[in-house]
Amino acid sequence: MDRAEIRGLCKRYPSFELKDVSFSIGSGRITGFIGRNGSGKTTTIKSMLNLIHPDSGEVSFFGLPMFGNEAEIKKRIGYSTGTVSWYPRKKIRDLVAIVKRFYDTWDDAAYRKYLDLFQLDENKMPIELSEGMKVKCNLLMALSHRAEILILDEPTSGLDPFSRSELLEIFTSLKHDGVAVFFSTHIITDIEKCADDIVYISHGKIVAASSKDDFVSNYSESGESLEDIMLRLERSVLNA
Repeated sequence: MDRAEIRGLCKRYPSFELKDVSFSIGSGRITGFIGRNGSGKTTTIKSMLNLIHPDSGEVSFFGLPMFGNEAEIKKRIGYSTGTVSWYPRKKIRDLVAIVKRFYDTWDDAAYRKYLDLFQLDENKMPIELSEGMKVKCNLLMALSHRAEILILDEPTSGLDPFSRSELLEIFTSLKHDGVAVFFSTHIITDIEKCADDIVYISHGKIVAASSKDDFVSNYSESGESLEDIMLRLERSVLNA
């Protein structure tokens, strides 16, 4: 079952264009959104969430078009750009007191569950947290209002290998609870470890959108790793 459908998304800038971007996000699956820096990952995500206005295309979540249903949809979505950058000197518990007012789906039991799972101290301030713990703090906010889809822009960027591995294990745990996890990255090893599906974008265009197994089957040459495949495809796109 698809939780989100993106069809024909376009956004034009003077020096960059998002061109006819289409893919879906499945329930209880981890989708890795991969591409080199500047390929259009962040523009796509912000267009999906109407944080920037696409020039054309259709975006729907839970069978509802974003246009006309944005408030309802966003109550069911968790979005994170990575680390906490707002109110860095407020205690986590004070930030939570602010955030929970915006969600009638806020679940204190879920908050306590993820606070314990992520080993976060609610009496600490974001400025006191490591980069990995800041990412977990953002996830804590999203999951505590029972988000059914997590849309994460480069959540593992800048994290040490241990923190990255820990975060990917959390993604795997969440998908078993039926949460759809969609995260952008340029770190191919992260995709290898946990992704069920791959959406690959290059120069504003979707090159491939499929299950990871189908992606490997359709695009690999003898003896290639996933990283080898991606590098070869990227070179072919550049040379096209």
